[in-house]
Amino acid sequence: MSKTKNLNKDFHNIWLVEDNAHFRRTMKWLINRTTGMQCTQAFESCEEALVKLASDVPPEIILLDINLPGMSGIQGIEKIKSISPTTHIIILTVYDDNEKVFDALCAGASGYLLKDSSPEKIINSIEEAIAGGAPMSMPIAHKVLEIFSQLKPKKADYGLTTREKELLQLVTSGLTRQQIADKLFISFHTVTTHMKNIYSKLHVNSKSGAVSKVYKENIL
Repeated sequence: MSKTKNLNKDFHNIWLVEDNAHFRRTMKWLINRTTGMQCTQAFESCEEALVKLASDVPPEIILLDINLPGMSGIQGIEKIKSISPTTHIIILTVYDDNEKVFDALCAGASGYLLKDSSPEKIINSIEEAIAGGAPMSMPIAHKVLEIFSQLKPKKADYGLTTREKELLQLVTSGLTRQQIADKLFISFHTVTTHMKNIYSKLHVNSKSGAVSKVYKENIL
């Protein structure tokens, strides 16, 4: 089936997927009263939106709730993007838990707003997404930073002492044992003893093995 041509280029085409009838009407009114925007379609389920998306001109933006009858909003994101990769999806929901935020963004959402956002924030977020941004409510932005900080690899702890870490840092810098001894004002024998202890703790048996482990596991 050929898709209907959108002859009006004077407005940004916005769709809304929201099962709460009152909120759906309110959001449609808000968008339609904004110069340069028009909510051309409003659905109460992802399934209805997907049927229309398969036969109509895709919108630039879809405002999408998460808790919907049938298919959830998060499940709907990938299906929508598979039909129209260029459509930006902004989650508009009451849910602010880390798991839903993470799942929505990983699925391909361009933004994540809470329903208690001001009308100005919602309209500005639509404009931001059209411009290529990633709009988020402030609490969500903080959660995203928290999520990414948790994903950052933690430094491996092999029980190295401060002195052993100091030696290992010098080894990774390319210094020889004699150069390390001279730099730290200790004997060559002491350096050798420290290195044997370091190898034992790191479960390696060579300098290259130790250096490789430092970089692979972010030890220092």
